[in-house]
Parts: sequence; C-alpha cells; structure tokens
Amino acid sequence: MNESTTTTGSASAEERQWAMFAHLSALLGGLLTSGWGGSVGFFIGPLVIYLMKKDTMPFVADQAKEALNFAITVSLACFVLLLLTIMSLGIGALLTIPLMMIIGIGALVLVIMAAIKANEGVAYRYPIALRLVK
Repeated sequence: MNESTTTTGSASAEERQWAMFAHLSALLGGLLTSGWGGSVGFFIGPLVIYLMKKDTMPFVADQAKEALNFAITVSLACFVLLLLTIMSLGIGALLTIPLMMIIGIGALVLVIMAAIKANEGVAYRYPIALRLVK
C-alpha cells in the first residue's frame, strides 16, 4: 500500500473511539511504565484492546494491530540503541541518546496523527512499522 491512510466502510462512533484509544493507549502505557517497565508498557494497551475487540469490531481490531505493530517497532529500535550504548561502554550514548529522543518525538507525532485519523473513521497506517502481528 503506497498511502499511509485508507478509508474504511462505515465505522460507528464507538468503533472510532475504541480505535483512537488503541493508538493513545500506547502513549499512556509508555508514560505509566517508563520508570519500571520501559518500552514493554508501550504495547500493552494496544494488545489489550486488540484482544478485547478483535471479534466484535473489525475496525478497532485493525487499528489496534497497527498500533501494536508500531509500538513493537519503536520498542525494538530503542532496545537496540540501548544495547549499542551498553556494548560501547557508554561512549555510544553520544549517538544513541539523541537517536532515542528523535524516535520518541517521531513516535509521539505519529501516534497523535493516527489517533486523530482513527477518530475520523480512517484506517491509519504508520509509515515505519514492522508488520509482526497480522
């Protein structure tokens, strides 16, 4: 798919709201668990929403999978950067910390854009995401 967004059929207001929550729950999970869970908390929210709504709301399931895939991608990228920092005995932090900040700001912007689109009933596709959950 070349576009970052595609239109769907007619998602109800409740479906649009749950889809928006799927995207925003990644941010909330990341904020709430940043002290002890790190990037793991980033994908718990979309996973829970996907498991709750996958059989009853197809639009929500699609957007929750998309949010989950993006959260996993961001978590993996940050984990790799953390490993590089450790393997370089901290010297790599000069490069990895700014990269983590860029990734964090980019993820924040993309998640907000996705939540807005989902609330409008548009199926959002993140431009950079590993499609691990199908």
